Amino acid sequence: MDLTTLIGIVMALGLILWGIGLDKLGNFVDMQSLAIVLGGAIAATIASYPFRILKDVPKHIMVCFRGSGKYSIPKVVDQLVDLAMLARQSGLLALEEKAEEIKDPFFKQSVLMIVDANDPDKVREMLEKEMDDMMARHDEAAGIYEKLSAYAPAFGMIGTLVGLINMLKGMDLGGGGGASSLGQDMSVALITTFYGSALANIFAQPIAKKLRVRQAAEELYCTTIVEGVMGIQAGENPQFLREHLISCMKQSQKKKLLLKAANKPAGGGGEG
Repeated sequence: MDLTTLIGIVMALGLILWGIGLDKLGNFVDMQSLAIVLGGAIAATIASYPFRILKDVPKHIMVCFRGSGKYSIPKVVDQLVDLAMLARQSGLLALEEKAEEIKDPFFKQSVLMIVDANDPDKVREMLEKEMDDMMARHDEAAGIYEKLSAYAPAFGMIGTLVGLINMLKGMDLGGGGGASSLGQDMSVALITTFYGSALANIFAQPIAKKLRVRQAAEELYCTTIVEGVMGIQAGENPQFLREHLISCMKQSQKKKLLLKAANKPAGGGGEG
């Protein structure tokens, strides 16, 4: 479980509350201003997307808190190398039974496609098309929160303008009673700007960024699978395949994988 999003949001809220001071917290509570900003930003976001995308919002939040272990590159590289060894020993048909043990749908489908002896170019084309569709769906998901982060300050400004208009309309400069409430009315008008900035920068933007990080991790994971299964289909040496797959990994991960491979007893699949 990844708690960095929750920790960051709680820290931001805590520091803002500390900066405001608990004794003055009441000055920053105005339900009408909150309705304009929160309600308006959410309503505009709803108007921007179809229900088929919006219904997955709870899933998006869960993705932010899910650990990155699901898209572990070292783990999938080890799996691909093991499959390559099996394929060299017993042929591609031997991978069908192993494919049934794979839980990830994309990985499983990729292995089954090479088992069925499909044309390599068609296999790559189909897998890359599925990856593109997957990334497009992820773009839509992150776009919801990026739109929300844009709408929130805009509605904050709308609320400020509403407050300023009401303040100016209510001023009685001739009678001398209007100037006394000027400071209070101005503070209420500015609260909506505060709400808009807080909603955008404490909630919407961090969630959008975390979804982008998860998207990049999944894209690298799927790319590794595609390159791996294409190498298996081409009959590449398992050791060469490992080195090829880890070429785009972080240096620290490369060292761990190479050290692990060096300590592994040599398998029959590495011959050839």
